Amino acid sequence: MRPNEMTRRVMVGSVPLGGGAPCVVQSMLNADAQDVEANLEQIERLQEAGCEIVRMAIPNKKCLGAFEEVCKRSPLPVVADIHFSAEIAVEAARRGAAKLRINPGNIGGLEKTRPVLDAARAAGIPIRIGVNAGSLDDALALRPDLSLPEKLAASAVEYVRFCESCGFEDVVVSAKAHDVMTTVRTYRLLAQEIPQVPLHIGVTEAGTLFQGVVKSASGLGILLEEGIGDTMRISLTDDPVQEMRACWTLLAALDLRRRGPEIISCPTCGRCQVDLISMAKEVEARLSGVRAPIKVAVMGCVVNGPGEAADADLGVACGKGSGALFAHGKILRKVEESGIVDALMEEVRKFDQ
Repeated sequence: MRPNEMTRRVMVGSVPLGGGAPCVVQSMLNADAQDVEANLEQIERLQEAGCEIVRMAIPNKKCLGAFEEVCKRSPLPVVADIHFSAEIAVEAARRGAAKLRINPGNIGGLEKTRPVLDAARAAGIPIRIGVNAGSLDDALALRPDLSLPEKLAASAVEYVRFCESCGFEDVVVSAKAHDVMTTVRTYRLLAQEIPQVPLHIGVTEAGTLFQGVVKSASGLGILLEEGIGDTMRISLTDDPVQEMRACWTLLAALDLRRRGPEIISCPTCGRCQVDLISMAKEVEARLSGVRAPIKVAVMGCVVNGPGEAADADLGVACGKGSGALFAHGKILRKVEESGIVDALMEEVRKFDQ
């Protein structure tokens, strides 16, 4: 069995996480924590983009009222993100959180966690133990005999053992660093040391859109291919909706989950006699509202046409001033260059009904 088939099943609202369930996609709100409507509007956009669980920071007690209202009205399960205050975590559980996220490095120690476990148990919700490289507790951070992945794993394992000793097993673990291979090595250790615990995977502080997607896809791609990861977030310094696009594109590339079309397009070369870059971007934009999990190819010439993209559901191979529309490698008809995108979308709509 793969690691993510052996973990416990945890429910976050109505979303199953772990125990062989498909890897769950999530993001985090970045609107003002006291602005109910702004957070709900962002949740709606994230849901439309494929988000399944959303996390909301509660930086202080003044934000609890807004958090409670968001939980009541949100179409997605809302996770309370807590740092520094066990008291806020307890109150968030009472006010409708679908899951709590606490950080062992700053919550105040194991004993401070007891009332949080009691509150989560009473509410029937899980807890994510979220360890970060930048906020390890001093006792671990200063140990010279351990590598950083070993320190991160040790912190998470200590808290899991404590929770289990208290009879609380609805636990999810994350242990993130901004360095890709530190993150990968840490999760490999966790999958070995606590194989029963669902893992939330991600590269923290990955950066802006381009760098963040590359770093996250590198690390998470390795882990997912190894069967490690029950839920994921690609953290970007950008609109959270972009995180959804990146998550689903990565899952589709690994053939794990699909949501909407995949575009196959060649990089162009001197043989190309149409404006393929603009054409591919237009096709991508017009496919944004399509939900059918189809493969659509936009190819610049016959060399990379139906042959290279024979496994595509639909595609076009362009020549000078025209293109050959094809499905599963077989030519359907020729289309003038100006009508290629419209013709392609006409065929797409037949799949998206």
